[in-house]
Amino acid sequence: MSCGDPHDTDCREVLDKVYAYLDGELDDGNCVDIRHHLDECNPCLKEYGLEQVVKQLVARHCGCDPVPDDLRAKILNRIDQVRGELAT
Repeated sequence: MSCGDPHDTDCREVLDKVYAYLDGELDDGNCVDIRHHLDECNPCLKEYGLEQVVKQLVARHCGCDPVPDDLRAKILNRIDQVRGELAT
């Protein structure tokens, strides 16, 4: 995915790292790069907003229950499929 505008960090790279960003797993430099990109890139911001809402919804309704690895893999796979469909 690309919004067509030039950025210091490519849209595809941002979307590939957005889960790690949301989970607080990136170093400070990467966090700044991702946040800066999301602040200026509306298509990525929309994608990020959706991801954040889903994570908050799951956290609110699942509490501290651990998510089974196979469920996480299925959800991530489905998200990748939808992204692929939207990109074409």
